[in-house]
Amino acid sequence: MELRCERDVLVEALATAGRATASRGGSLPVLGGVRAQLEGDRLFLTGTDLDLTIADAITVAGLEDGVAVLPGRLTVDIVRALEPGAVHLNTSGEEAKIASGRSQFSVRLLPADDFPRLADAATEEVTLDAAGLADALRQVVRAASHDDARPILTGVLMAAEGDGLRLVATDSYRLALRDLRGASVLSEGQSVLVPSRALGELTRLLSGADTVTLRLGQRDATFEIGDTRLTTRLIEGEFPNYRQLISGSQANQLTIGREPLLDAIRRVRLLARESTPVRLSLRSDGVELSAVMQDVGQAQEDLDAKYEGAELVIAFNPEYLADGIEALAGDEVSFEIIDALKRVVLRSPESEDYLYLLMPVRVS
Repeated sequence: MELRCERDVLVEALATAGRATASRGGSLPVLGGVRAQLEGDRLFLTGTDLDLTIADAITVAGLEDGVAVLPGRLTVDIVRALEPGAVHLNTSGEEAKIASGRSQFSVRLLPADDFPRLADAATEEVTLDAAGLADALRQVVRAASHDDARPILTGVLMAAEGDGLRLVATDSYRLALRDLRGASVLSEGQSVLVPSRALGELTRLLSGADTVTLRLGQRDATFEIGDTRLTTRLIEGEFPNYRQLISGSQANQLTIGREPLLDAIRRVRLLARESTPVRLSLRSDGVELSAVMQDVGQAQEDLDAKYEGAELVIAFNPEYLADGIEALAGDEVSFEIIDALKRVVLRSPESEDYLYLLMPVRVS
């Protein structure tokens, strides 16, 4: 295989496919590589760890067709370090030569025959608005768990809801829910559980795109954005029953400016490290934020707010609280509160499509 390509184009495509490679390769070292296949002037690059696959295609100056598996991270680092301009890539036998200007590199290839054969994507497809999906993923994926000991909670539930699509994620301490109205992806009653890692990578790929094509198979989901394709294995299992958590009425309600509250949390959390909670003291004329670290100090800040309900003190993990507020749209945020120990629902008064549920922290 032999080709020439502009450095920036090549490094971006290599890095995109490389994000799906296995970090250590495990028992299959070839999974740490990026498969490169040249057909005429089209270079197809693929990375996979068997659970997640990302494939990208770019136009190059093709000199000789061929297939090779390049060491993923090393190749990206080499091409990125070259001077701007054309890069010459030539593979022969067990070696790849990378050259640009006066720089020349030689790296050992991985066995192309060992690279896994990937299944074809499902034929049925639906087209979604890329910006709308990216916005929904930004709001929801943050609430998914990163603990592989509970794989169900590392996924995002995609379920048919009314005339649209509902996305839900939870790590058992918080829950995020977003409705995409009019996005008819699944049939009534159908749902799938998509790994949050894959959706995080998808969010990167959606930047600047107009549309995304979704293909759902029995065990995997494929998202196509232009010349880039992301395929992920679905998670098997039953997602927790979240509906009982978001139903019911709350006796106390706080409405407060979103940006002033975020700024205050950022200041107060300077003394809320090492899992120290931020306390909200709620009263009719406003709210006081405070944090106390033994042997270090304390922080307090008063904010104007509208509060209806009994005076109480409620505490939260400051990172989780800030995450939920950042995800909300609009100028204000509404807290629907039962008491100091039961789940709190955060919403934007300007939108009914998103909610963020957060469990308080018990404090003395």
